[in-house]
Amino acid sequence: MKTIIVFGSFVGNTETMAGYIQEGLRQAGISCDVRDVMDVSSEILLDYELLILGSPTYEPKMIQEDMLPFFDQMEKLKLDGKLGATFGPGDSAWPDFCTAVEMLEERMRNCGVRILCESLMVDGIVEEAESATLEWARELARKALSESGTG
Repeated sequence: MKTIIVFGSFVGNTETMAGYIQEGLRQAGISCDVRDVMDVSSEILLDYELLILGSPTYEPKMIQEDMLPFFDQMEKLKLDGKLGATFGPGDSAWPDFCTAVEMLEERMRNCGVRILCESLMVDGIVEEAESATLEWARELARKALSESGTG
């Protein structure tokens, strides 16, 4: 199953999460490409079956700055038949905890992506959530493989 993780990261937390997700997917039998949103345009999503997007939340209800152009470009894409999931770090002390993750999921749904599982939202230090992130990725892989008929 052709899979991609696209993330925006400011201080490295979302990138760290992307690495954990890549490892969890690998453990469950899915290899994937991991790309910083700065290095791709949204059209890259057309080439993949499983789309995983991640962003931290900055400012009230704001997707990470590097992710904004990608997010805006996605609005024009038809991604029917694709599977997806979203993730991101946050801090529940802020009133808009992980709003960017919710915005990414909504945009994916609006483009026709079928969301396979609840978004992964890590509160606080992402390294402390490594095992939970790996398990989330393994479960995502199981669902994706089952949906595609290859699992």
